[in-house]
Formats: sequence, structure tokens, C-alpha cells
Amino acid sequence: MAVSASLHSHGASPLLSSSFPSSRPKPSPSSTTYLYVLSKLRAVRPLRLCPSLRFSSTAVKATTLSAIDPSTTSPPGKDGKLLLEVKDLTAVIAETKQEILKGVNLTVYEGEVHAIMGKNGSGKSTFSKVLVGHPDYEVTGGSMVFKGENLLDMEPEERSLAGLFMSFQTPVEIPGVSNADFLNMAYNARRRKLNQPELGPLEFYAYVCPKLNDLKMSVDFLNRNVNEGFSGGERKRNEILQLAVIGADLAILDEIDSGLDIDALQDVARAVNGLLTAKNSVLMITHYQRLLEFIKPTYIHVMENGKIVKTGDISIAKALEKGGYKAIAER
Repeated sequence: MAVSASLHSHGASPLLSSSFPSSRPKPSPSSTTYLYVLSKLRAVRPLRLCPSLRFSSTAVKATTLSAIDPSTTSPPGKDGKLLLEVKDLTAVIAETKQEILKGVNLTVYEGEVHAIMGKNGSGKSTFSKVLVGHPDYEVTGGSMVFKGENLLDMEPEERSLAGLFMSFQTPVEIPGVSNADFLNMAYNARRRKLNQPELGPLEFYAYVCPKLNDLKMSVDFLNRNVNEGFSGGERKRNEILQLAVIGADLAILDEIDSGLDIDALQDVARAVNGLLTAKNSVLMITHYQRLLEFIKPTYIHVMENGKIVKTGDISIAKALEKGGYKAIAER
């Protein structure tokens, strides 16, 4: 089984799984050099955060791609282009044919933040996984168009390279693969898609360090295997680090607030807000208003029985906090 398919079946971020080959080849001269540099970086154990590496300003600018590294934090635009359009989407569990999505409609424009709320079992996570092509689900009707392309005609890897990213509720462990290798391969896969030159290990290290600092993550995270032995909070930070490094036109965040204390939530929310531009969007799934206090939604949608039944502003979340979903039904 190809690694990408295996990762999808266990819930790994599809944007990242697209960069992995189906087997691990013998190190090439370039990869041997990369591993040598990593071994040197691992020796710098006293460092808690990335050091300020001395690269020329020209070299540093060359490592930045505005298309996949939204480092400018201009406010989201109100008149952006249509990014995602979902019409009458229906889907079933592939194995049992149980219908979960029963006619979902959603439109997302550039620069918008959408939040989906709903009871357990309402179809929120299923909807997000169907968007990225999770093999556990089968689309039976409707359409999904992303940046003018039919998602139903695209494999999960193609969707990820086109600019979809998903952070899962329970990120999978990948033993034997370091975060540094994982991030570097995934980042370079996106650069290849955009016909941009790949980054070497030192250039990539200079690029990733500010991302670590923004999330208050130790440089040791680069040396650890992906999510192996991580706490719940560390896994969520690691997912947002992946998003920060690789970038996305549409980031789908499935309950990133679960398992986070207030300080960690603020760090994660600050990182997500820092990635928002007038050209990209976020689709969040959450149960709690707390997350929405830090990442301000443009729209809030309530999902029930496989459909979006109500759309509004932050007042919906406040009503849910006070009176539950019964209060929404009475509005």
C-alpha cells in the first residue's frame, strides 16, 4: 500500500501525505547531505528556540513564496474570488453505505473564515473529510468545486497540492519519520507543483524557524518523529506548524481547540490569524465559542442531520452557549 493511501486511511493530513513515496529509497548524495546537516542541528540541544541564522537578505527573500507562505498579514478581503462551492452534496460511509451527508450547501470566498458547529454525529467531520477525499467516504451526489476545478475528479494528493489542507482531530503518529524530513518533503512538493525551486536543508531551516517561534515550539520538534509520543496539545501545535510551513488556500481545521489549555489555544489561534490574508480562507469545526473568541468567523453554520440548517454571525455561537441547539431551533 502506498504511504499516502495509508496515511489517509488513518487520518493524516492529506497535504502532507502527498509528498511521500511508496517506499524509502537508499539515500542519494543530496539526501545524505541533508541528513548530515540534520545531524549537526540535532547536536545543538541547549537551544530552546531556533537561533537567528546569518543568511544574506537576498537568500532569505529567495526562500519566501507569497503563494504558499502568506507571511503578510493583510486583513481578509470582503470581495475575494469564489474559492469553494459545494452544492447538494450527499455522501455515505464507503463500507456500510450509511448516508451521512444529506445535501450540504456551502460557499466560501477568499479572505473568509467559516465555522461549522453542530451536535456530535451531525456530519461535521464527515463533511471535512469528504472535501479532502478521505477513502472511508463515498460521494453519491452533488458537486464540490475548488478554485474552478471539480474536486470529485481529483485524487486526495491532487487536492492537497491544489491548496487544500486539513488538520485532523486525532493526528496520526508516523514512526521513523522526523518532523524535519516530513515538513521539508511536503513543502518542496508544493514548490514543485508551483514550478518553484526546492529549498535545501539550511534554507529550509531558516524558513521554518520563525514558524516554530510563532507557535512557541522548541527546535527539538524538528528532530522528533511526527507526533510520536506527543501530547494532545503538542499534536495540535504540530498540525498548525505544518499549515504554517506549507500554507494553503483553504485550511480545514477539525476541532483544533480540543485538548488545548487557554495558553496553547491562544498560541495556535495567533498563528492561524497570522496566516490569514485576503487570498486564503479557513473552515473551522468546533463545539465551543471559546475558539471563536480568538479566530473571528465571518460566518457560522449550524449542521444537523447531514445538512447545514442555519447560517449567521457570531450571535449564533452566543445563543448556543446560552441555550444549546434547542435555542437555535427556536430562532
